[in-house]
Amino acid sequence: MSLATEKGRPGKPEPVRTGRPEPRRKTDFGTWFLVLPALIPILILSVGPLLYGVALAFTDSQSGRTDPTQWVGALNFRDLLHDTLFWDSFRIGLLWAVGVTVPQFLLAMGLALLLNQNLRFRWLARALAIVPWAMPEVVVGIMWRLVYNPDAGILNETIRNLGLGDGRDWLTGLATALPAVILVGIWAGMPQTTVALLAGLQNTPHELHEAAALDGAGAWRRFRAVTWPALKPIALSITALNFIWNFNSFALVYVLTNGGPGGRTRLPMLFAYEEAFRYGQFGYAAAMGCVMVAVISVLLALFLVGRLKGGDDK
Repeated sequence: MSLATEKGRPGKPEPVRTGRPEPRRKTDFGTWFLVLPALIPILILSVGPLLYGVALAFTDSQSGRTDPTQWVGALNFRDLLHDTLFWDSFRIGLLWAVGVTVPQFLLAMGLALLLNQNLRFRWLARALAIVPWAMPEVVVGIMWRLVYNPDAGILNETIRNLGLGDGRDWLTGLATALPAVILVGIWAGMPQTTVALLAGLQNTPHELHEAAALDGAGAWRRFRAVTWPALKPIALSITALNFIWNFNSFALVYVLTNGGPGGRTRLPMLFAYEEAFRYGQFGYAAAMGCVMVAVISVLLALFLVGRLKGGDDK
């Protein structure tokens, strides 16, 4: 007799075992049916070309040749190891990505803090802040080419009117081309970072700021103790995504400088584009793409591992 029965309460009947295995749960085909419309375009437009590009990297595929494409193994990757032009473009790509991502985040943080204040015409300022984000990169590149124009550009005209000199050709100078392009990248990508940080600021409880202010904490101390801990996950995520997007940039730099002058702004994507569509070395360009995908995957994996460890620490 069970303890429940001894105390006057009816005991729970034990299940009858028949010796037959329980039937397996049927697969929910309805779920897969709903997922397929979103999964099929990803497989066709993303996964398929990626796998084809990886396979192409192990061949000697070229444009205009009549001989059949041959499997060359890792020959393209061995050639990449000794290609100083590619590694120079890789170094320029890292300089570009860091030079755009870091100032972009700092300026976006300041702008988000400003737009989070109770100011007049705040709605108008928020709308204007996202205008660069709404513009296509090609349009942004053409607009800034006009700004940097050496003869009639706004920048050089302002310098002449202020008596600071005759101006210069910003996009063709060896010393000014990369900084000029980085400035455009910061301007074009700052709105999306601002929007993400502003959303995080609006989700921070005001009671925490009020309690810290009552304790005598200043603005900087409130930012470190209240605002930054709440924004840190968003800041890390948007910074990692911005770095990946900036490293893979193509259209903006292509319109502004086309990789010049003298390769000073030739990003890895531009270098791979030239190898494929200017010189017809499809296999070699595909190997460059594989190297860039591998580097981005490693960086993304390190970021995810860091986030997981940070979550465990909490």
